Amino acid sequence: MAAMGAEGDRVAQRFERGSRAFAVMEAGKVVSYGWLSTEPEWIGELGLEISPADGEGYVWNCLTLPDHRRHGHYRALLEGVVAWARGEGLQRLWIGSIEDPAEKADADVGFAPVLFFESTTVFGWRILRARAAPDADRELVRAARARIRPWRVVDRSRHLVH
Repeated sequence: MAAMGAEGDRVAQRFERGSRAFAVMEAGKVVSYGWLSTEPEWIGELGLEISPADGEGYVWNCLTLPDHRRHGHYRALLEGVVAWARGEGLQRLWIGSIEDPAEKADADVGFAPVLFFESTTVFGWRILRARAAPDADRELVRAARARIRPWRVVDRSRHLVH
């Protein structure tokens, strides 16, 4: 997948483990893409794994190419992923965001903040903590913590390719 640039060589592995790819096309070219998994996935930004329960999925590695940002492509991508997931019978989707524009689109499509992560590295050791979003439903917080292990971490910084 050319739109993924240096990560394009990971596509086959992702399909082999059951991940699904979604894309927004414009003039025959991919302008935005993202992935959906119902099996465990590594969250590189946090350095931990999410394991969706039965009937759940994890939306990840979403990107809109720089020249196409701020045109609603990310929102359209999420709308497509959510519609497909509903059609497949998934009852809950998890997503992580680290940018304000993405978080607005996430909310517009129906996602709500559940956990906020704080990561600090001191002398090569990473300290990661998850705290509940202020207005998060307590059942969702419990469910999120059950899917993400470990949700409190002190370990050596590491990088895995997924």
